[in-house]
Amino acid sequence: MSADGLTTAVGVISGTSMDGIDVALIRSDGATRVETGPAATFAYPETVSRLLRAVVADPGEAERPQADLEGQVTDAHVGAVEAFFARFGVTRETVALIGLHGQTVLHRPAARHTRQLCDGARAAAKLEIDVVCDFRSADVAAGGEGAPLAPIYHAAMAAGLERPMMILNWGGVGNVTWLGEKGEIVAFDTGPANALIDDFLLKRRGVAFDADGALAASGQVEAAALAAMMRDPYFDRPPPKSLDRNHFAAAAGSVEHLSDADGAATLAAFTVEATAAALRQVARAPKRWLVGGGGRRNPVLMRKLAERLAVPVEPVEAIGFDGDAIEAQCFAYLALRSRRRLPLSFPTTTGVPRPMTGGSFWPAPK
Repeated sequence: MSADGLTTAVGVISGTSMDGIDVALIRSDGATRVETGPAATFAYPETVSRLLRAVVADPGEAERPQADLEGQVTDAHVGAVEAFFARFGVTRETVALIGLHGQTVLHRPAARHTRQLCDGARAAAKLEIDVVCDFRSADVAAGGEGAPLAPIYHAAMAAGLERPMMILNWGGVGNVTWLGEKGEIVAFDTGPANALIDDFLLKRRGVAFDADGALAASGQVEAAALAAMMRDPYFDRPPPKSLDRNHFAAAAGSVEHLSDADGAATLAAFTVEATAAALRQVARAPKRWLVGGGGRRNPVLMRKLAERLAVPVEPVEAIGFDGDAIEAQCFAYLALRSRRRLPLSFPTTTGVPRPMTGGSFWPAPK
C-alpha cells in the first residue's frame, strides 16, 4: 500500500465469449477509491481456445478433471499478464496483487457448483506476484448464484451520478446492476448478449461475430421465433439469478430455419428484449443506462435498446471508463477486497444469505 492508501493490482479475465484475455491495472483501497490505469486484450492461443470450446459444449466433459487444460489456460493468462507488463512498461515489483478469474467452463449454482479453470499456485509462482483466484465458489457453496460479481465495482464507478441508473454488461451473457437513490444495489444476469449471435455466425459463416451489427441490420425479425425464445421462464424469475452461457442454446434453435440475415436479426432482437425484461425486476425504471462489454460496439444493439427503453443508452466511456476494461478492473478490485476480507457479494446481487467475501489466496513463493 502506498502513502495515499491505494494499492496497485492487476485484474485478468476471459469471459464466456472466449474471444481474448483482458488485463487491466488499477490503484484502489478496495472500497470507495479507484484510479484506473492501462488495459489491453490479448488473444488466446488458438489451440487452447479450441479445447475450451469443446469442453464448454460438453457438460459431462466440463465435469471431468482437466489438469492439462487448466495448466494451459493458466499459462495463457500468465502470458497475457507478462505481455501487458512489457507493453506498458509495468515492473512486477510495483504490482502487489493479481486478481485472476480464470475461465468458466461450468456454472450450475442450483447444484452449488461452479468451475473456473485456474491454477493459482502455478500463476503465483510464474509471475512471482501474489494471486487471488476462485472468486465464485464460496458464494455458490453458501447458496448464492455466484454471479454477477461486478455490482460492488459498478457502485464505486458510479459514485455521484444521478440514480436510479443501470449499468449493463453485454459480453457473452448480459448482466445488469441497478443502483437506487438510497444506495440499493440489485444485480442479475439478463439473458443472452453476444454469445448466441456469435455462435450462430460461427456455424453459418465461419466468422466470430456480426461486425457493427451489419448482418442483423439487413435482416427481418421473425416475431414467432422471438416470442418463442422470450417464453423462457427465466425472464419472470425474480433476482438474484444467473445463467450458464448455454442456457438458451436450445431456444436458439427457433432461428435454424431462417436465413443468415433474418437469424442474426432475430437473435439481436432477442438480446434487446431479454435486456429490456430486466425492468420487470427493479423497483423504479432507470433514468440512464451505461453499457460495457463488446456489445456496446454494436450500433444496432445500442440503437435498438435505446428505442426500446426510451431513455439514454450510452457506452461507459461517457463517464470516463474503458468499457473493454471494466471486468478486468473489477477482478483487480475484488482481489483487493478479498485480501481485506470485505464482501464481494450480497443478498441482492447473488442471493447469498449474507454479505460474503471470497477468493482463494496464493502467495508468490519467497
